[in-house]
Amino acid sequence: MKKKLKISYNAPVVLTFVLICLVVLVIDGLTMGKSTNLLFMTYHSSLANPLTYIRFFTHALGHSGWSHFINNAAYLLLLGPMLEEKHGSQTLLEIIAITALVTGLVNYIFFPSVGLCGASGVVFAFIILASFTGFKDGEIPLTFILVAIIYIGQQVIEGITISDNISNMAHIVGGAVGAILGYVLNRKPKYSR
Repeated sequence: MKKKLKISYNAPVVLTFVLICLVVLVIDGLTMGKSTNLLFMTYHSSLANPLTYIRFFTHALGHSGWSHFINNAAYLLLLGPMLEEKHGSQTLLEIIAITALVTGLVNYIFFPSVGLCGASGVVFAFIILASFTGFKDGEIPLTFILVAIIYIGQQVIEGITISDNISNMAHIVGGAVGAILGYVLNRKPKYSR
């Protein structure tokens, strides 16, 4: 007897994150961008406004359009399930939240005239985290070095030489968060006897 194939919700945090980003993008279209400006983009606003603190996290859910969303969703869906299986759903949710908070704060403090939205920082954290697969304590994986040089190096060069609407800062900061968390999560605890 053949076993029936079924679709599994194999990476709940990643799938839910991408679905929420999709819903936010649809709502953005219905509200002609007002919902994203209000809730899903971080920018220099008053610290007395409670939404300022919420947007430090929720900006990762907003996207500037379909192309922006599709590019990020592709990477999230490609890398996320592997990372969620390796580190667990709770840890991956914490990685997403930490990356969103750090990129939001850096943008708020150092780029007061720039609005930031999108999951690009999370994507770059995932890219760097994925390069830590096979990490052994006391060693630096060559994959990590190459990925850092290629992805982060490209962002530094583009940030200096190209004037576009892409936040290279979010990519670099997301990559840095991924590198730090990748090292911390993959380090083996030393046991004393």
